[in-house]
Amino acid sequence: MSGAHDDTSSMLEKSMRIMQAFRRSEGSLRFSEIVARTGMPKSTTHRLIKALVELEMLAEHDGRFSIGMAAFEIGDLVPVRGELRDAAVPFMRDLFQGTNKAVHLGVRDGLEVVYVEKFGSGQDTDFPSRIGGRLPMTCTAVGKVLLAYATTDVIEEVLSRPLRRLTSRSITDPKVLRGQLPEIRIVGFATECEEAAVGGACVAAPILVHGRIRAALSVSVSADEFVPSRLSAAVKTAAAGITRELSRYDLSRPV
Repeated sequence: MSGAHDDTSSMLEKSMRIMQAFRRSEGSLRFSEIVARTGMPKSTTHRLIKALVELEMLAEHDGRFSIGMAAFEIGDLVPVRGELRDAAVPFMRDLFQGTNKAVHLGVRDGLEVVYVEKFGSGQDTDFPSRIGGRLPMTCTAVGKVLLAYATTDVIEEVLSRPLRRLTSRSITDPKVLRGQLPEIRIVGFATECEEAAVGGACVAAPILVHGRIRAALSVSVSADEFVPSRLSAAVKTAAAGITRELSRYDLSRPV
């Protein structure tokens, strides 16, 4: 009986190692990358990945693997994150209908942005985000907002590491990014133009509850029609509405 328990624990541990390999990825990984990150034998990794895909914990597309919808749905059962999305959806829907542009809701997880809700296809901007997907905090408007209102230790950890380049316009100099953070806090929103995707731009505003950053809300548009002043007021108003709704919940735990 003990042997069976040990085998099950070992299988669960190895499955978790595979799932955790995606924490620092750009959304998808090749099989060889998963093997390298987990350090497990190819045969074991292949067997467990196949099982995880069947369970929809992972998804496979064109030979690459990403976190599956089942994993995201389980994560959505975490009470505070569920409350965040419940509070945000009506305002996101109104913002999408008012702008006819893709609207994103993101939270910080470690040193990355995780997108927990999205309205609109964003086809006109080809913005590289999806629900459950991860992107750097340093070249997305949502990420810049989350970073600007983060604690000093988080800011210093992000700026002490190499800044990832997604396009030729991504900020890779930490001094430049550091200089933007105070201005974001002053005006109450962040912008990026072609830093995350060529041809795309974004405006994001913070969702602050009791003075603490909980999430960020954004609208993405094509770069050729990007005028921050036309979007910032609407994004800030929607973010303020979400803040009011969230104030009704117990947010003593982090989002």
